[in-house]
Amino acid sequence: MKIGVVVFPGSNCDQDMIYTLRKMDHEVVELWHKDTDLQGVEMVVLPGGFSYGDYLRSGAIARFSPIMEQVIAFADKGGYVLGVCNGFQVLCESGLLPGTLQHNTSHSFICKNVHLKPVSKTAAITASLDDSRAYMIPVAHGEGNYYADEATYQQLVANDQILFRYSNAQAEVTEADNINGSLDNIAGVCNAGKNVFGMMPHPERAADANLGNEDGLLLFQSLFNNLGVEA
Repeated sequence: MKIGVVVFPGSNCDQDMIYTLRKMDHEVVELWHKDTDLQGVEMVVLPGGFSYGDYLRSGAIARFSPIMEQVIAFADKGGYVLGVCNGFQVLCESGLLPGTLQHNTSHSFICKNVHLKPVSKTAAITASLDDSRAYMIPVAHGEGNYYADEATYQQLVANDQILFRYSNAQAEVTEADNINGSLDNIAGVCNAGKNVFGMMPHPERAADANLGNEDGLLLFQSLFNNLGVEA
């Protein structure tokens, strides 16, 4: 699969993502924020970092970069888009995903391993995961508190758009494991068309045996396998 990884000024997880995707034998090209050509990619990934220094608020300026005009048009035509951490924030700012990411309720930056319980049975990135177990994935964010109004939340539930919830190691979703104050412990969502995916935790940072954790690799395998691509 040919995948484009967007690089904004301030991106710092692009090389981690590129390494992981190439290790899975995908063709990966870097897309600069000023580019206006997606180079025929079949998927776009918006990596983590601090695009444009997170000025104004996370993802707010990146949403207006030239490349995002192309990404929005690509997604609107059914193209696959994945946003991780800052990439999730950019997708929410651009309207490609519902809701918004607010400051963590602790008002502090959180950087640690957390556990995720997969929720959606119909989204590619979770469809092949075991919802009876928790997946350990790192987080690193200051604005990961997911919020949506009640009507939007009800649509997310009804349409099976909630990808992950923060949980404990036994896959139990509790308030104590809600690391940033997110609505209903939500750690990731997709759009109604199930072609745009966003999550705050970093699966690319847990996808190599040298890191002592390959849980993130399972998420990528689910994503690609359910898109009909050998992973």
